[in-house]
Amino acid sequence: MPEIQLGAHTIRSHGFQVLKIHKHDWLILVLLAGLDLGLNIIEPFHRFVGEDMMTDLKYPLKPNTVPFWGVPIIAILLPLAVIIVYYFIRRDVYDLHHAVLGILFSVFITAVITDAIKDGVGRPRPDFFWRCFPDGKGVFDSITKNVKCTGDKAVIKEGHKSFPSGHTSWSFAGLGFLALYLSGKIRLFDRRGHAAKLCIVFLPLLVAALVGVSRVDDYWHHWQDVFAGGLLGITVSSFCYLQFFPPPYDVDGWGPHAYFQMLAESQNNGPSSSATENALTVQQSQLERICIQPRHGMDGYEYSQRN
Repeated sequence: MPEIQLGAHTIRSHGFQVLKIHKHDWLILVLLAGLDLGLNIIEPFHRFVGEDMMTDLKYPLKPNTVPFWGVPIIAILLPLAVIIVYYFIRRDVYDLHHAVLGILFSVFITAVITDAIKDGVGRPRPDFFWRCFPDGKGVFDSITKNVKCTGDKAVIKEGHKSFPSGHTSWSFAGLGFLALYLSGKIRLFDRRGHAAKLCIVFLPLLVAALVGVSRVDDYWHHWQDVFAGGLLGITVSSFCYLQFFPPPYDVDGWGPHAYFQMLAESQNNGPSSSATENALTVQQSQLERICIQPRHGMDGYEYSQRN
């Protein structure tokens, strides 16, 4: 394993260099954010909702236990705070940059996939009846029995975005990445059997799970929406983490790929190669001290060195 250099690669010394190498990654990240914004603007698919289907869609319209503005705090800002704290401990800009980039990719890729599926599926939320008919008086087409909503258009539009749960997918994308990040840093799989490490790693996942439970309790989602959102978020976060870091069970699982690659390149390009060459060179004076003498009583020669 390459020699570890604590505090040798900080934001001031290598920050601009790392950003320059990954400028295209940051550009793609901006494009993902713009794409997700567009997916939230367009109208989702309005699937058929018949009068006889309203039985499971009459749950009360309640406010969010976890507000929309709280999701980025849980999924992005909380993990970033942990990552920044670790930077001040280790002073490694490679770890800081790749962790920040990885968690942002995890969340925004998840957001794009989630909102694309939401718009395509158009599943009604459990409280759809009260979104569609805020006065409680249902109006249906006389022939098809499809709903003829009388409520606010923005509220109705949001009512067609039940599957999958965005709160849940975002939470598992960000906190799932944090759980993998922590498992590598504390060397969870060091085979020493410290159960306390498991508690540290499972804590972010517990928070994400509670966010998902709140979506069912608030009647904003069916349980299938939450399950699919959690599965989507944890899957994307795993792929994004492994893009920048070795698996947590790896011997080098505590650092990013780029850090070890940089150390290997610096050793190959450093003065060690010339030192190795000098070590393998036999001095002329040593050659002069070596002679070949015949071996008495046997065919061949023996090598001896004069003292």
